Amino acid sequence: SLSRAITTTYHIINNNTQSQHHRRPSTNKITIITMSAKQIITPALRAASIHVRSSNLSPALSKSAAAHLSTAPAGGGGGVVHTLPDLRYDYAALEPSVSAETMEIHHSKHHNTYVTNLNVAMEKLDAAVSKGDAGSIIGLQGALKFNGGGHLNHTLFWENLCPAGESAVPSGGALKDAVEARWKGGFEEMKKEVGAMSVGVQGSGWGWLGFNVKTGRIEATTCPNQDPLQATTGLVPLLGIDVWEHAYYVDYRNVRPNYVNAIWDIINWKTVEERLVAAQQQK
Repeated sequence: SLSRAITTTYHIINNNTQSQHHRRPSTNKITIITMSAKQIITPALRAASIHVRSSNLSPALSKSAAAHLSTAPAGGGGGVVHTLPDLRYDYAALEPSVSAETMEIHHSKHHNTYVTNLNVAMEKLDAAVSKGDAGSIIGLQGALKFNGGGHLNHTLFWENLCPAGESAVPSGGALKDAVEARWKGGFEEMKKEVGAMSVGVQGSGWGWLGFNVKTGRIEATTCPNQDPLQATTGLVPLLGIDVWEHAYYVDYRNVRPNYVNAIWDIINWKTVEERLVAAQQQK
């Protein structure tokens, strides 16, 4: 499930207020549903999960689906609606590391597509669980993983970033201690390793800095496509670098190393440290 509430509004884009290459288009918001910090399940889906027909589902799948859906908090208004999150900065705010054009396309087009397709997949899952259709439930896992992962990964990514003037590597604190416990060369060595792993991703995917709750240490790793870090590896995501070509092609063409090197100038280290502190409390 998605680990946090993303937003609770639809956005009606108004491109007439000012140049879209210098600020994000203004939006009119229509509130649809208030979401909790966990996945929300509609009352109808919850009821269906509890009465899944054993003749159609294997005992293991029936038990798993019922347990998952019956413990999720109930939603209101007729269903879950995942929506595109607002950014706390303008599209042009990350220049020159990432252009306004790239930000607009990446956020309003690519991320929005994941949101749209996730909502479609969730509706199909609702119908499949209501019917006790094991084949359809299993068949939807790929779409849920890809689009749900895309939505979750990008939401984390936007929070990872900030204008260059606000990006400052911490001189002390939990993050500095954790980095130096893992890399003798501190932040520079960490950035070198995470950067090299991100550049080396074959095809599309993500480079990650994550926290291992079992060992209490931070680790560098990668995930292909839109596979979400925690669901795939168990690591709690602290910092992610999107190395799909749509994240950098307008600005850097096919020279991924230049993009990865530039991204370090706009990392929101405060957010990274906040995630680390929260993850450490899970031990």
